[in-house]
Amino acid sequence: MSTVYKDSKEGNTRRNVGLLAACQALLFTNNSTLIAINGLAGLALAPYIGLATLPVTCWVLGGAIGTMPASLHMKRVGRQRGLTTGTLWGIVGALICASAIWAQSFWLLCFGTLVFGVYNAYGQYYRFAAADVASGDFKPIAISLVLAGGLVGGILGPTSSRWTIDMLGPKFMAAYLVLIGFALMTMVLLRFVRIPTPTAAEQSATGRPLREIAAQPKFILAVLAGAIGYGVMNFLMTSTPIAMQVCGHPYSDAAFVISSHIIGMFAPSFFTGPLIRRVGVLPVMVVGVLCNFGAIAIALSGIAVSQFWFSLVLLGVGWNFLYLGGTTLLTETYRPEERARAQGTNEQAIFIMMAISSFTSGMTVTTAGWQRVNLFALPLVAVVGVALVWFALRNRAQKAAAA
Repeated sequence: MSTVYKDSKEGNTRRNVGLLAACQALLFTNNSTLIAINGLAGLALAPYIGLATLPVTCWVLGGAIGTMPASLHMKRVGRQRGLTTGTLWGIVGALICASAIWAQSFWLLCFGTLVFGVYNAYGQYYRFAAADVASGDFKPIAISLVLAGGLVGGILGPTSSRWTIDMLGPKFMAAYLVLIGFALMTMVLLRFVRIPTPTAAEQSATGRPLREIAAQPKFILAVLAGAIGYGVMNFLMTSTPIAMQVCGHPYSDAAFVISSHIIGMFAPSFFTGPLIRRVGVLPVMVVGVLCNFGAIAIALSGIAVSQFWFSLVLLGVGWNFLYLGGTTLLTETYRPEERARAQGTNEQAIFIMMAISSFTSGMTVTTAGWQRVNLFALPLVAVVGVALVWFALRNRAQKAAAA
């Protein structure tokens, strides 16, 4: 009987992880489309060129505003109902964006991307939902498999945007309308996810104060790696389509580079989880830092399409190692009743960093150029490297003292 129950539980876990990976694929189909077109649509409509990436910033800001309420909402109603609610924000946001393009209104476009950002806030919890249902050694693998779903989005999003960007007039409108279809598909998939709704006791439990959870060195490193890793990646990625346009490269090349970048972000997920289980999370995160340094070095070496491509692919791999490593560390810092606040705090830090990076990225690339964008990213990557060294030395000293 116990063997049958165990097999049934494992089967349900893998089924949930598979469905969440499919939802992640659809989420990042939408996200990669927005990444590819938001800056260019902003550039076409902005009253001032330096505001070109403000629609990207508003998308990220919507995530920053929505992430903590989304986490607390799911604590009350459960993952399935909460994540389904998130898709409704995506549908409404895409409709507003399409209306903004029709009306040629820059500020309405910013509002639409802000609303759509709330959908992204909910979607960031797909990986945590997988971690919730996984146990022991399977947890980093479950997180990896869900993130791997973004690989499909990395291919499908920019590809669909190339087909739809000029399908209807004005330019970009059809690309925003297609986002609604992907959100509806996500809503259907979520109907089949089976994650238990929190009990009354789980909903009312509070656990330790947030300041006590956040004071843990492991929590600090996890949030720092996630926020800076995402911020640096977003800073460089957001400015890439604009930089390539300024350098005379056509949109098809920019879409290809962004698509390859997103593949670089998610393709490693097929082996990052097993790698963490085999060698440990810290070595994987160190490699992520080195990949970021390599990406910046390549970007500084020239402005050919091949250099944009190689830099952005390596940047994506570095993001994967830091983001997945930070997520794995974070799941080791809280108790079940503390999950919503700890996860919400982490996601809020990431979105705030993304909002700052996307806005300053547009200002920097349009006023100072592509090389300055990359140079400004260097010290941030160094901060994560120093934090990893500090944490490793601290762990070694604690083990030596215990021995």
